[in-house]
Amino acid sequence: MNYTELKPNQEIQANGIIYDLKSLLALFIRVTDTRKAKGKRYCLEILLMLILLAKLCGENTPSGIADWVAYRVDQLVEMKILPKRKAPCHMTYRRLIQFIVSPDELERLLSEYHQACLKKGSEIVFSMDGKTLKGTIPQGESRGTHLLSLYVPGQGLVLVQAKVDRKENEIVVAPTILKQVSLEGVIVIADAMHTQHETSKQIIGAGGDYLWIAKGNQARTHWAIEKLFVHEACNVRDGAPLSKEIGVAMEVNKGHGRREKRTIWVSAQLNDYLNWPGVAQVFRLERLIWHEKLKGYTREVVYGLTSLSAKEASPKKLISLLRRYWSIENGLHYRRDVTLKEDATRLSLGNSGHIMAILNNVVIGLCMRNGYQNLAKARRLFEAKPDLALNLICSA
Repeated sequence: MNYTELKPNQEIQANGIIYDLKSLLALFIRVTDTRKAKGKRYCLEILLMLILLAKLCGENTPSGIADWVAYRVDQLVEMKILPKRKAPCHMTYRRLIQFIVSPDELERLLSEYHQACLKKGSEIVFSMDGKTLKGTIPQGESRGTHLLSLYVPGQGLVLVQAKVDRKENEIVVAPTILKQVSLEGVIVIADAMHTQHETSKQIIGAGGDYLWIAKGNQARTHWAIEKLFVHEACNVRDGAPLSKEIGVAMEVNKGHGRREKRTIWVSAQLNDYLNWPGVAQVFRLERLIWHEKLKGYTREVVYGLTSLSAKEASPKKLISLLRRYWSIENGLHYRRDVTLKEDATRLSLGNSGHIMAILNNVVIGLCMRNGYQNLAKARRLFEAKPDLALNLICSA
């Protein structure tokens, strides 16, 4: 290899792969290898690359990844990924994700990487939500590895992810992951569990805003908001005029065999009464959904509060923000569970479930950031053209 062919931001890996210094391969090279030198056949970064490459090309399990690599040994040697025509067995991958790679270190490195990839605009939303990895639940027990994530809707990036200890809950971990990102100008949205005074203070103090759902864990707040809007909701149904201090907006969407009507009532009347850090508005959101298949309606009402003022967020804007938060289910959790088969993949030993969840986040982020909105379709493309997937891993 002639090093003069390298660009200023490029380097060459031991096998001869040219990569950008801000690429995922460069990140994998920084991961600590805890293996002893004796008997080591493959570089750690190559094994991590093979796992990610196989996942991008449609595989989900260690056995499937091992077979995918074994069937493409000649091609992978030509691509300079494998040094010779011999493929790692599936136990090599299992040991790697179970015991060798530290999930905390990998989370930290990928947090740096994803934060560098974040596209900053006039408005950034962070969705905070947790997920239990069902494939990690030991037999006879009810709880496995539970991860709390800070996700950017529309960009597919998990900026920070942390494991929730079995003796704790998400409320304890939330302040920690929020400290790891810049919240200046950011709107943090989460479910009712995170509707906490201290978390609100932390976000406001860091220059951000919050949008919370109020439920039974904040009983007084929930009761006050519910009572404020009870007459206004009845007035809308009866055709009576709304109070001048109440804002309202309505939105109707159709698709996937259902029609959803969202109506939101917003007010600033409780700002002084609630004694909540930075509160600027409260709201009542009603979702009325017609299910074509069932030929029936379902109705849901939620209450909430936000530090965004009426000038910063109109009723229509609040509906849009809440929809963006709920997209974490389709944008992240659905893709991990359905497309990447995360919950169906049995990984209960060591750190294997956590490491695979981290790599699943990487697959989603890589595809979304490079314009592949349909993850399943993108994986079929990469299966046919692995060089495209390799380019994603080696390019900045």
